[in-house]
Amino acid sequence: MRAPQTLSSIPQFDPRQVPVEGFDALLPAVSAERLLVPALRERFGNPPRWEPELDGDRFRLKAGPPRPAAVLVPIVTHASGATVLLTERTAHLHDHAGQVAFPGGRTDPTDGSAVATALREAHEEIGLAPERVEILAELPDYLTGTGYRVTPVIGLIEPGFDLRLDAFEVAEAFEVPLEFLMDPRHHERRRVVHGEIDRIFYAMPYRCETRQREYFIWGATAAMLRNVYRLLIA
Repeated sequence: MRAPQTLSSIPQFDPRQVPVEGFDALLPAVSAERLLVPALRERFGNPPRWEPELDGDRFRLKAGPPRPAAVLVPIVTHASGATVLLTERTAHLHDHAGQVAFPGGRTDPTDGSAVATALREAHEEIGLAPERVEILAELPDYLTGTGYRVTPVIGLIEPGFDLRLDAFEVAEAFEVPLEFLMDPRHHERRRVVHGEIDRIFYAMPYRCETRQREYFIWGATAAMLRNVYRLLIA
């Protein structure tokens, strides 16, 4: 059987160059009140009936059963407004090189739970101490094209933590305002057509003025953030 074509099979593929097909300007942003820490605890702890919009990539790069993995979705509780802590992966990695991602990775046999995986990986990748994370919830799994079934784990972190990046895996750690990510006006739908490939993906480019650069959030990370939006707006 011929392997499915994927975005990574396109020579010199750059998601930033894919045209924007549209965005959801008519959908409401999550209100500021729902982004306050007490409201986040209540919503994730006692969620209403809701359905994730996206449950996986439309292709599979690797055959066989998906491998379990987990990521931490770290929400930093600044008094001026919550942010989401993200990482930029180093350029030499085999999977998702150079991409923006949540801290996380594959499950070890000794982990015992998705929460344990997410906390262990966050500690290994960025030096985030597990005791600093208040776990709120696990969201529905997301199946990646690289063959991982990823459980997003939502956690709150008070400011004042110290990070220690694993230089092999993580090039940079940065924060994006949760208000920005929970506004559909920033959820771009981009469509790439190349040979047999016809794929739509979400992108959430974020311009950080203090660092004078743009972080291009797309793929599985953007899809899981879109699911967070769907839960908070439900």
